[in-house]
Amino acid sequence: MREIDYNRLRKEMVEYQLKRNGIHNQAVLNAFQIVRRHIFVPVELSDRSYEDNPLPIGFDQTISQPYIVAYMIEKLSLNKHLRVLEIGTGSGYQTALLSCLCQKVYSVEINTELAKQAREVFAREGFYNIKIKLGDGYNGWKAHAPFDRIIVSCAPIDIPKTLTDQLAEGGKMIIPAGESYKQRLYLVEKKNGIMSQTELLPVRFVPMIFKN
Repeated sequence: MREIDYNRLRKEMVEYQLKRNGIHNQAVLNAFQIVRRHIFVPVELSDRSYEDNPLPIGFDQTISQPYIVAYMIEKLSLNKHLRVLEIGTGSGYQTALLSCLCQKVYSVEINTELAKQAREVFAREGFYNIKIKLGDGYNGWKAHAPFDRIIVSCAPIDIPKTLTDQLAEGGKMIIPAGESYKQRLYLVEKKNGIMSQTELLPVRFVPMIFKN
């Protein structure tokens, strides 16, 4: 069997999928070069791991296409002093990228098995500034609020007030919202205690679900 050159594929992903489509933040590009996407997808799909497509990761969940992940992260204007809440750990790929760009990531995942798998990968790969909670994303993570940034990887119908309440003054949240096939990506900002939201682009994410 031909050995796959993942390093080359990762460089091509950064050059052709990200840079050529308008991702210019060098720290974001560096993170995509560092984090090995192929270890966050099922083994049988590892040869497709650097395609610019979402891929299934089991449990009716997906790993988002690289460009959309990069676009969302770039919009957050991250730095090493910021604390980030992530809703939807999933495979952990986006979480690992965030960990390269901020002080600490607090990630909430509703699926027990996905949370377990992500923790194992983080430990193996040396991503130590990540804390995962098993729970309902609609509730955020009040014990560690407020957060400088919030990123949501699944789509509620409406933007949850519980999440905007956990956003720090001057903070930013990026979130998809809306019904299937009518979702939009929004950038929410909090300035002087007032929330504003900007519609960015149409997207399609898995729905955010309640924990029974």
